[in-house]
Amino acid sequence: MNDVEVLARIVDLGLELPPPPQAVAAYVPVVVSGPMAFVAGQIPMVEGALQHPGEVGADVSVEDAAGAAARCALQALAALRAELGSFDRLRRVVQVSVFVAAPEGFTQHPTVANGASELLVSVLGDDGKHARAAVGVPSLPLGACVEVAMTVEVEPL
Repeated sequence: MNDVEVLARIVDLGLELPPPPQAVAAYVPVVVSGPMAFVAGQIPMVEGALQHPGEVGADVSVEDAAGAAARCALQALAALRAELGSFDRLRRVVQVSVFVAAPEGFTQHPTVANGASELLVSVLGDDGKHARAAVGVPSLPLGACVEVAMTVEVEPL
């Protein structure tokens, strides 16, 4: 991937790459091991405020949750760029895991996860296509409606 092209695509989408997230506990935002980078789970934060807290389908609409998942993916890209120094070493997104806080009986997890998946493909093209898991959970950190973690392939140093 080319750093300039990726940043331009983000701007073309009317978005801005947020500041890279900082770890708030005993973990790091990104671990690079060989040709793989593992991005820690991201919850949707804007200027330090959680977006759309609550359960999807009860407190948060599916549409808002999909938007929150897209925000999480954008934050994951910011974390990745901060760790790698640029997007130049990014080869492709391999796996995306989307956790959706939802009440029993909720079944639209894939629709929520599409927010993250579609953002990655819009920004990275074919290199953003990935395998995915969309999983329902009873709660997430800080009451988030969604959390997104990614595994990506990178050019080794």
